Amino acid sequence: MPAGPSRFSFRLLCWLTVTVLGIAALIWWLWLSPRNGAPEYTSVEVQRATIEDNITALGTLGPLDYVDVGTQVSGQLLTLHVELGDSVEKDQLLAEIDPTLYLAQVEASTAQLANLQAQLADRQAQETLARLQAERQRNLRKLDATSQEALESANATLRSASAQIDAVKAQIRQTESSLKGDQADLDYTRIYAPMSGTVVQQLANQGQTLNANQTAPIVVQIADLSTMTVRTQVSEADISRLKPGMAAYFSTLGQPNRRWEGTLRQILPTPEVINNVVLFNALFDVPNPDGQLLPQMSAQVFFVNESAEDVLTIPVVALGKPMRDSGQQAADQGNRFEVQVLDEQGALQARTVTIGTRNRVLAEVIDGLEEGEKVVTSGLPAASAENGRSPRRFM
Repeated sequence: MPAGPSRFSFRLLCWLTVTVLGIAALIWWLWLSPRNGAPEYTSVEVQRATIEDNITALGTLGPLDYVDVGTQVSGQLLTLHVELGDSVEKDQLLAEIDPTLYLAQVEASTAQLANLQAQLADRQAQETLARLQAERQRNLRKLDATSQEALESANATLRSASAQIDAVKAQIRQTESSLKGDQADLDYTRIYAPMSGTVVQQLANQGQTLNANQTAPIVVQIADLSTMTVRTQVSEADISRLKPGMAAYFSTLGQPNRRWEGTLRQILPTPEVINNVVLFNALFDVPNPDGQLLPQMSAQVFFVNESAEDVLTIPVVALGKPMRDSGQQAADQGNRFEVQVLDEQGALQARTVTIGTRNRVLAEVIDGLEEGEKVVTSGLPAASAENGRSPRRFM
C-alpha cells in the first residue's frame, strides 16, 4: 500500500516539471527569441524589360469607308440581288424597284415629244408658205399690182408663223427636259453599288414598299472592311496627353493575345456626355487584310505616350523620396529618387537613381543601379519601438 502514494507523487512531480518547462519555453519564444528583433525585407532584382507609359481606353470598331445605298424613287422593292455579308463590286446591280409607273411616264413624255415635233414640222411648212406669199406681195407692190394692206398682211402672217415655230420649239425643250427626268426616275429603279465592299446592313426587304417623297429609304449599307477605324472614348482627364501621330494599339475580346497597331489620326473637338462623364472621341485606322476585324467589335485601346525597350527596370514601389539637389535643374530633380539596396551581406545601402520612362508598375533606371542588384520593395521589421521586442500572436 505505501508504494501507491509514492508512485502518484512521482508522476505528479514529472507532470509539473514538464508543464513548467513548456511555459518557460513558450515565454522565451514569444518574448526573448532573437530572431524577432531581426528585420525582414522583400527585395526584387534589377532586371531588363520593356516598359510603356500609356493611356488606356475602350473603343469600337467601324469601317473607314462606307456608304448607305438608298433609293431616289418610290415603289415596291421588286428584287433584292444581295444578302448580308455578300462582297460586291462597284456598279454591280443590287436591287430593282417596280418600274411600271416610270415606264408609263417615259412613254407619255416620248409621245408628247413626238406630237410637238409633228407640230413643229407643220409650223415650219406654214412659215415657208407665209414667206413665199410675203415675197410675192413685195414683188407685186413694186409693180404697183397689189395694195399696201395686202403686203402688210402677208408680212404679219410670216411673223406669226415664225413665232409659232419658236413656241413649239420651247414646248419641245420643256418636254425633252421632262423626258430626261422621267428616264432618270426609270433608271433609278435599278440600284447599283457606288463602291466595292461588303454588305454589312440590310434595311429593306424584298416586296417592301419604299416611300422616297419625304426621306431617302436606305436599302443596304456597303462598307470597305480592308481598313477599319477605331473610335475610342477618352476621358477629359487623359485627353490632354493625346496628340495626333502618337502610336496606338488594341486587342479585341475574341483575340486578347493579338495586337493591332495604328497611329492616332484625329481627336474630335465635340465631346459626348455619358452619365455625367465627359468623353472625347479619338480616331485611328488599322489595316484589316485578313478580315478578322468586324464592325461594332469592342477594343481595349492603349495610346503609347512613352516607351523604352530592353532597359533596366525596378518596381515603382521601390522608389523612395525624390532627391532635391540644388545644382540640378528642376526638370531633372523629379527624375531622381532614393532607393534601398541590399548588399551581399544583407545590409541596406541608400542609393540615388535616375528614373526615365515609368508607368504605374515599373520604372526605367537610367543611372545608379546595375543589373542583378536587389532593391527593397517593402520592409517587415519584427522589433517594435517598445523594448525592442514584438510579441508574436498565436491562436
